[in-house]
Amino acid sequence: MSEGTQQAPSGPIELSPVSLALLQAVKAIKLKAKPDEYSKITVSRAVSFFALAYERVRNVIEYKDEHLVRRAAIERIVKRRLSMNPSGAGEAENIVRELLWARYFPTDSLSEGDIVSVQKILDTYQKVKVSLVTGREHTKASYLMQFLLDMMTCEIEEHLSPESSQRENIFTYFMFQSLKNRVQIEEVPTELQHAYLLASLEKTYRKSDTPYQRYHLFTVFYQPLASYDTKTLEDIAHKMPQIFQKIDDTLNNSNLEKLGKFIKKQLPPYLILFELIKLKKPEEINGILATKESLWTDIELLCRQKYALTSSRLRVLGVRSIIYILITKMLLAILLEGPLSQYFYGSIHYESVVINSVFPVLMMAFIIFTTSIPNEENTKRIFQRIVDIIDSDESYENKVALLAQKTRARKPHLQAGFTLLYILAFGVTLWVILTVLDMLSFNIISKGIFIFFVSTIAFFAQRIRQVTSEYKLIDRDTILTPFVDFFFMPILTLGKFFSSGMAKLNFFTFIFDVLIEAPYKLIIEIIEEWVKFTRSKREEII
Repeated sequence: MSEGTQQAPSGPIELSPVSLALLQAVKAIKLKAKPDEYSKITVSRAVSFFALAYERVRNVIEYKDEHLVRRAAIERIVKRRLSMNPSGAGEAENIVRELLWARYFPTDSLSEGDIVSVQKILDTYQKVKVSLVTGREHTKASYLMQFLLDMMTCEIEEHLSPESSQRENIFTYFMFQSLKNRVQIEEVPTELQHAYLLASLEKTYRKSDTPYQRYHLFTVFYQPLASYDTKTLEDIAHKMPQIFQKIDDTLNNSNLEKLGKFIKKQLPPYLILFELIKLKKPEEINGILATKESLWTDIELLCRQKYALTSSRLRVLGVRSIIYILITKMLLAILLEGPLSQYFYGSIHYESVVINSVFPVLMMAFIIFTTSIPNEENTKRIFQRIVDIIDSDESYENKVALLAQKTRARKPHLQAGFTLLYILAFGVTLWVILTVLDMLSFNIISKGIFIFFVSTIAFFAQRIRQVTSEYKLIDRDTILTPFVDFFFMPILTLGKFFSSGMAKLNFFTFIFDVLIEAPYKLIIEIIEEWVKFTRSKREEII
């Protein structure tokens, strides 16, 4: 297919076997049965309101992608429940009810059967944990227990929400089938190349956190643990330390970074194609993909909708980031700036306090509103690439696009020179900032807080800007981009350190998890039981 494409392309599309298998697999997804009136689990609306309010506040202080929030909540609930009841006996109902309280699952969507299934998952993992950690030294036992906890929380979520997990598994496998022949890694066996590609798809396409990366790689080669019978589970349990280590070695392999960059460039057409499949009825999608005319009509409309949604999402993420930074980092710094300035300098420089409070917000707003959204030319490229992906012509899928070579010794003189230039850029950037702050009469404390704020905001803004790249098939740089990046990198480096390296200092998370959540949820549980008691008494009277 030529590089350009007409406004109204025409002609039939003969789907490839892989594309036909994709559509067939999507049609075969089993929908979770809706519970009947007798088996469904109901919770009090009043209790749900308070639980939901708590979870919303709790999730603000722990910045996670939306699709990872529910699994993280399951992990918190499970850890707290097992800390009070290490055997896990009878805890499934409590876990399910807490998830319904906070509306992590729709009201009336879970049943007594789900409680039985979740309890089976808990019992299975508890049995495996005892088998694995008994007699092991502390470090190894902690590693195995965390790995098992990661897998257990993932298995619980995917069991309670099977349609979305089945669909994402199908889409991931389709991408793997489409890209596996385009990836070639020098001196790496084909089997390992495929493992690295799957691991990279987990990180880059599904944006999975470590627990889900571990779980999905495990389930590629094995079944979810709760699906095994007792004998098979015993047979596989003694192999788990080696299996877990092999999975983590795969996830930490240096080739994944190169593969991730490659996959990012391929993602936009796949994301649009998958969204189209999700939006259309199974009986409609084959007809839409059969001709370029019908496919173009839907792709063009869908892309415009996604671009508009991206613009809105940028603003929402910007506000969320500011709130997160304000609560977890900036508030502490602002509260410290005044007292420390008073103690060391005998006065408070209110101008610096105001600037440190207002400037980061204005900076985030400027970055967001100056971020460009994909245009119509991008839509044409996406359409063309989708046709290349789904049609029966295999030349596109078999064209090797990535040659990830072993790291070779680079020219030491050039590397030393670039390192010195980077250090120079770091120094120049900080010198310019400090010079401006000197002109504004900032003291050393206010300067440190300003640099902390600006670098953290810049790092989060850079992450947020990646949202616009999600549907950009080609992101073209300007002639000034390398120079801007070179001098902006020091700020991003500091921001990454403050946001990632110092994430452990988020004492608000500690306060919520250790001091607030357990008693708060206990009170909610008591209220729930009281509501059930009063309801039963009312029904007796009636």
